[in-house]
Amino acid sequence: MNIVIVGHVDHGKSTIVGRLLADTGSLPQGKLEQVRQQCENNSKPFEYAFLLDALKDEQAQGITIDSARVFFKTSKRHYIIIDAPGHIEFLKNMVTGAARAEAALLVIDAKEGVQENSCRHGYMLSMLGIKQVAVLVNKMDLVSYEEDVFRQISQQYQEFLEKIGIQATCFIPVSGREGDMISERQENLSWYFGKTVFEILDEFHKKDIDENLPLRMPVQDIYKFTKFQDDRRIISGTISTGTVNVGDEVVFYPSGKKSYVKSIEMFNQPAVPGIGAGYAVGLTLTEQIYVKRGEMLTAFHGHPPEVTSRIKVNLFWMGRAPMELGKTYHLKLGTMKVPVEIEKIEQVLNASNLDSTDTAQKIARHEVAKCILKMPRAIAFDLADRISPTSRFVIVDQNNISGGGIIYEALEDAQSQVRQMVIERNYRWIMSNISREQRFERYGQKAALILITGRRDAPRKEIARALEERLFMQGKLVYFLGIGNVIHGLDADLTNDPDTHPEHFRRLAEVANIMLNMGTILIITAIELQKSDLEIIHTSIDDDQIKTVWVGDEDSSSGMADLHVAEHSPREQVVEKILELIHTNLSS
Repeated sequence: MNIVIVGHVDHGKSTIVGRLLADTGSLPQGKLEQVRQQCENNSKPFEYAFLLDALKDEQAQGITIDSARVFFKTSKRHYIIIDAPGHIEFLKNMVTGAARAEAALLVIDAKEGVQENSCRHGYMLSMLGIKQVAVLVNKMDLVSYEEDVFRQISQQYQEFLEKIGIQATCFIPVSGREGDMISERQENLSWYFGKTVFEILDEFHKKDIDENLPLRMPVQDIYKFTKFQDDRRIISGTISTGTVNVGDEVVFYPSGKKSYVKSIEMFNQPAVPGIGAGYAVGLTLTEQIYVKRGEMLTAFHGHPPEVTSRIKVNLFWMGRAPMELGKTYHLKLGTMKVPVEIEKIEQVLNASNLDSTDTAQKIARHEVAKCILKMPRAIAFDLADRISPTSRFVIVDQNNISGGGIIYEALEDAQSQVRQMVIERNYRWIMSNISREQRFERYGQKAALILITGRRDAPRKEIARALEERLFMQGKLVYFLGIGNVIHGLDADLTNDPDTHPEHFRRLAEVANIMLNMGTILIITAIELQKSDLEIIHTSIDDDQIKTVWVGDEDSSSGMADLHVAEHSPREQVVEKILELIHTNLSS
């Protein structure tokens, strides 16, 4: 069982952990005596916290123990104590899955009482869904083991926990230094009739194992091998929840692409027929679909994840600068990293005193917020009350993890309907026997969609024709398609009004998708593509296949263009710039 230990600085966490190790006989042979001797040689009193420091020193030399995880066992089971040295380390480890605590020990100094971090850590436990919490009122020896002190702290902190939805499993008066109520009862606390720390640990319930939950595996990377005629594409990742077996039908989200598991590869081990949560694996598929890092593998017959670009979250902010409306950050969930902005702050809560406001325009350090976040493209995730590991995220600000939280609601976005059509299309797509790699090899190019847009009088078509001609003369499979060719042909049944505008672009994207599957470099021109138009196209086609060029000064694409060129730039110069932009797509 994984147990996280939290509490205000200097409230005695390390002493508690050291005592747990010593009292369970979990220390390396002779370590306790060695540390006692070192203290005596240096004329300083022995502290159980020194045991943890000594083990960390050894770990730095590649011996014994991980500085963040401490292992011990009782007669009932094995434990891992996850030390949480501060807000950022704790939240980062919890959210990213480095630590999956099922219960917590929260330490409060009997002399100092409830402090700000006691409340903040309690709130983070609540936010992350950890309901089994034992509160240890430590250093009772410093207050002469007074029962009234213990009762007062217990009542004060219980009132706080109830406000954030936690019912403490128990409050235990302890002295880590003297060993009172850690593993054994002492006369000093004869007025306390509850359980010891060891007893309450053994009474904590194991949650349902992750293997019993629906399958979730964030895609870490895709590996290709070319030696010895090896044409495998191995999709790698760590299984967060559920199990996967050879022959299973699987779907990747947010794309909706499907296939069957052909083999399950393990590093430096034989292939296995099936495997479950917690293992890093590589999967090969029966059909060569193309997915990318950040997608989520699921079982077709299992509960699907949520897919959208708008989410409601509970967020804890730790950055020195406030989190502000209008600023772009990055959200990391599993292996997905995507730009994110606050759309709306619904409520801000001070995690120390629970004061709240619903008019805030920013989230200050150590505040908790209920807010709506929006992203430029959809991600796959789960809600916290369904599958917590894939509901947790962190927020990155200038390469620093500055916040994190959980998703509790998925909201519709402008592309929800189109996205559902694309997911359905990808699921039902009938695969060719000719792989994308074979087309790469035959044509000497990767498929690409080049969108050339700009104001009505900008020379879009002239640039497109010149680019098509240059690529054709280079031996590329290339085709120029003016949007009017689609409007007056495929779209002839649609009226030219705002209600049908999105459908025009959905159909254009579907035509483009077919031609990209053929391996073509497709050039499309259109007047003044808006952000909403481009979002439809990006929803329908893989982002990495699309390049957008804006011709002219005024850009209405809201920053979605990859290249801007002046309206009166020499034609050949513009073509050269576009060729530089798509250089990686011109060869396999």
